[in-house]
Amino acid sequence: MATTATETRGSSLGSAILGGVVGAVLTAAVLLYAVPQYFSSRIVRQGMLADPNILAEAADALRDRQYAPTLAANRAAIETPFASSWRGAAKPEVTLVEFYDYACPYCKASNPHVDQLLKEYPGLRVVYRELPILGAPSVDAARLSLAASKAGRFSQFHAALYAAGRPAADTNAAAARVANIPPVPTQDPAIENELKRNFQLAGQLGATGTPLFVIGDRVMNGAVGYDALKQAIEDARRTAKQAS
Repeated sequence: MATTATETRGSSLGSAILGGVVGAVLTAAVLLYAVPQYFSSRIVRQGMLADPNILAEAADALRDRQYAPTLAANRAAIETPFASSWRGAAKPEVTLVEFYDYACPYCKASNPHVDQLLKEYPGLRVVYRELPILGAPSVDAARLSLAASKAGRFSQFHAALYAAGRPAADTNAAAARVANIPPVPTQDPAIENELKRNFQLAGQLGATGTPLFVIGDRVMNGAVGYDALKQAIEDARRTAKQAS
């Protein structure tokens, strides 16, 4: 039977459509299977250029996974304060732990951020852990701070020493007078054990200096600022609500 012009055009059109579909499928197959590394790297690069925060968020997520076993194994040791070395909620919804050195300017700069967060979150507890890494005056200040903590006057010593200046014989003694404790630290096994444990915990958490913050499942090195601390608190609150 002879083929009409209409049938020829219809057949050609059908072949073209079929060819286009097959071509699209083959093209997709090549992209997905033949060069997946190139394909994915281009997507990642474009995403990072569009939003550079992706890299920081990925690093945060990796760090959280890295320290998750340490946090799980040491949660009580990290979040349970020494004597009165804490502020905020007696029954906390979220606990913020700060490893700090009185001589560290970044720790001092973080104080207003922590104070503001305590005002904003009634369910927040802040636990202070001494990590004196900046010399003998820092060690003396930490010992006096823990002595004040045992006496129930940690907050008074803490505020007084930061107001007086960097740790030194005179500033340490001035803060001790405010807290009504002896101005020279004494050898106290409980205090020495606390300092030793703090150094061990900080080392396990990858501390590179002070301050070191632990909030929920987040470990944060350095003076990360108000916004980062607030976000970590919000994340911890959300996780706690999901678990309850």
